[in-house]
Amino acid sequence: MQKDYYHTLGVAKNASKDEIKKAFRTLAHKYHPDKKTGDEKKFKEISEAYSVLSDDKKRAEYDAYGRVFSGGGGRGGFEGGFDGFDFSGFQQGGGFDGVNLGDIFGDIFGGFTRASVRGRDISIDLELSFKEAVFGVERRVLLTKTSVCHSCKGNGAEKDSGVETCSVCNGKGKVHESKSSIFGTFTSVRACGTCYGTGKVPKVKCKACKGARVLRNEEEVVIRVPSGINDGEMIRLSGGGEAIPGGESGDLYVKIHVHRDTRFYKEGNNLITTLPVKLTDALLGNEYSIPTLDGDSITVNVPQGVSFNEIIRVRGRGVPSAGGRGDLFIKVTIDIPKKLSKKSKDAIEALREEGI
Repeated sequence: MQKDYYHTLGVAKNASKDEIKKAFRTLAHKYHPDKKTGDEKKFKEISEAYSVLSDDKKRAEYDAYGRVFSGGGGRGGFEGGFDGFDFSGFQQGGGFDGVNLGDIFGDIFGGFTRASVRGRDISIDLELSFKEAVFGVERRVLLTKTSVCHSCKGNGAEKDSGVETCSVCNGKGKVHESKSSIFGTFTSVRACGTCYGTGKVPKVKCKACKGARVLRNEEEVVIRVPSGINDGEMIRLSGGGEAIPGGESGDLYVKIHVHRDTRFYKEGNNLITTLPVKLTDALLGNEYSIPTLDGDSITVNVPQGVSFNEIIRVRGRGVPSAGGRGDLFIKVTIDIPKKLSKKSKDAIEALREEGI
């Protein structure tokens, strides 16, 4: 049975190209298989109809003979065209004799913009002491990775030789390739492999990287750890990952592992420590010398009659931050003797008699 492409698209036989295009776009949005209202069979039918009616030569053949002789339509099948066809590389200006593919399929496929070329990210682990995590530290790590060539600074040219316009892409950094399908001829765009998308090639290739612009070697990376970082946090060094010619370097991600300290722990910008005091000092009060993370010691006055777990606050001895240092909180615990001499027992009995 002869196919009526005009009926398939719902247009008159004297419809203009714009009317045909508009009808196809509306139906394509409605019947695309990825949509809820999608119908794969119907979508193939309207695509086949459009591939014929959008082409002046094919449309003339169809109007005269009811079929197309020049290929690309009216053969009753879909011969590998749209199913599984990758539109991601097509330039928005290419397609069916000036018809903008991005305009027709943009909403369906999300456009035809080419993703920016980028190097691989790298992830490493870094172990810190508790003190290093509190005050911050600078670490130097030796990594083996692909980096921008230090000799040519990434342009691929030997020193003082300079670069020139790429003859393959004429300095545009991209090349066009044409492919034929059931819809007609599609133009795809890719980065020029000769100049790596830069439009420039070296006059004399760099001896270090052989003109590749990047080189795999050992590189020392400086990692500046900020004060107050927590265990499990990640530091991102933009551009610290793998480099690729003609594109951006990936990022370096540093995962922090903080060792526990036997004396201190952290709550926000404050440091917490524990001070065991004698029972007599808890009753009568006394002074104690407390070591700090700064490396010195401070004298703390334990007040008379201090309670178990009572907090003594020392300002400005906590974690450094942009708003100033936090505080040091000293939690008092009381050592209760397990064994008492007769003299001690008699003294405590005397306290008991006094109601203490």
